[in-house]
Amino acid sequence: MLDLSYDSPKPKVIAGAKYDWELVIGMEVHAQIATQAKLFSGASTKFGAEPNSNVSFVDAAMPGMLPVINEYCVEQAVRTGLGLKAKINLFSAFDRKNYFYPDLPQGYQISQLYHPIVGEGEVIVDMEPGVARRVRIERIHIEQDAGKSIHDMDPNMSFVDLNRTGVALMEIVSRPDIRGPEEAAAYVVKLRQILRYLGTCDGNMQNGNLRADVNVSVCRPGQYEKYQETQDFGHLGTRCEIKNMNSMRFIQQAIDYEAKRQIAILEAGGAIDQETRLYDPDKGETRSMRSKEEAHDYRYFPDPDLLPLEIEQSWVDDIAARLPELPDAKKARFVQDFGLSEYDASVLTADTAHAAYFEEVVGLCSDGKLSANWVINELFGRLKKDDRDIGDSPVTPKQLAGLITLIKSGDINGKIAKDVFETVFSDGGDPAEIVEARGLKQVTDTGAIEAAVDAVIAANPAQVEKAQANPKLAGWFVGQVMKSTGGKANPAAVNQIVAAKLGL
Repeated sequence: MLDLSYDSPKPKVIAGAKYDWELVIGMEVHAQIATQAKLFSGASTKFGAEPNSNVSFVDAAMPGMLPVINEYCVEQAVRTGLGLKAKINLFSAFDRKNYFYPDLPQGYQISQLYHPIVGEGEVIVDMEPGVARRVRIERIHIEQDAGKSIHDMDPNMSFVDLNRTGVALMEIVSRPDIRGPEEAAAYVVKLRQILRYLGTCDGNMQNGNLRADVNVSVCRPGQYEKYQETQDFGHLGTRCEIKNMNSMRFIQQAIDYEAKRQIAILEAGGAIDQETRLYDPDKGETRSMRSKEEAHDYRYFPDPDLLPLEIEQSWVDDIAARLPELPDAKKARFVQDFGLSEYDASVLTADTAHAAYFEEVVGLCSDGKLSANWVINELFGRLKKDDRDIGDSPVTPKQLAGLITLIKSGDINGKIAKDVFETVFSDGGDPAEIVEARGLKQVTDTGAIEAAVDAVIAANPAQVEKAQANPKLAGWFVGQVMKSTGGKANPAAVNQIVAAKLGL
């Protein structure tokens, strides 16, 4: 596999009233595990069900109900860890995280603190061709989600929906390696892409299936390098956590506001309180939610109802053997095998369905670069215009490959190809049959093209003199010939014959 090398981006620098400051960002991404049943019960995880309809006795914390681990959730977590090149811990254990909230019936959340199932890994976050940030993953642990409190249905009371209670989550915790708002959003995009390739989370942020807690701090230039050398967090500023972000745009806006808020406090001689904050997108600001809890505040202790998880290396190896080709590997292969630019390869591998469509086209027409141009520019552009995704494309890979084959063979030129593409997109049909039925085949007979050129030259003697004085004006004759032939003349042949006839 081709190894795509990269340089690290420069950190975001924010100018304060007195000093320059740099951003330091770490993220805790909560990804709902793609599974039909919850982590400790057989209740459904289907989104959009009637409130409190997907709730078992275990989820509702009825007396005497004991949790039973969903093995497939464990497998999905292991698959995720392998996809992030992380260490898989053969021994892990569940702990109780104690806190009261109306939508948490047990009064505690079952999570993993002391012995997570996945250890250190990494995500390579592409910023632009040749520039990427390596973000270290500290750990991934499995935990159950809480329910949902609803406060806007009645002016005098709140409602609780327990459908999400007990849904399996992976909390993916990064090191503080992210250095700007754009990097933070790109990290979530890349992580979501990997999870989708793996099939371990659908990444649907609108449904709450992927959401991020963003830890933001600021420091003076040079301090981050000292932290890297020593791993001493004392060199970094006090962090504030912005909870439950579910939009790339809001993540960037919240980080930018929070950084400037902290800088203003520090430059005024104040100190940053470590706290949890919420982002208000309507006001474009963060606001305090509560003081930041530490582990001891939650009174963690091993869950007495669940035995430690002990998994076999052979089971992990079997999961690893069944991993799909992941985005970075697919991107490198597209660059190497099809001669694509890094940018084009990134666009085509952004989604598994896009990549599969492209590869099917290439397999039928054997032209990687031409296929990439048509898939990215024409197909994706047209789908976006109609607000469709690739799965709803009215143009099949076979149809697009047929169109590209006609271009390669010289039967049609690019302009006619775009017209045929529009016909296929709107009305369907076989491109070759459409070209034949409408008489759209490109004129490659040099005699016929020469006659058309002679006719245009004879009718425009004044323009001939101008073109001979200024060769750039020869393009006018090319346009006139293409117009007179209904756009069917071979453009390369027209250019060559015009130049020869004008003596250029």
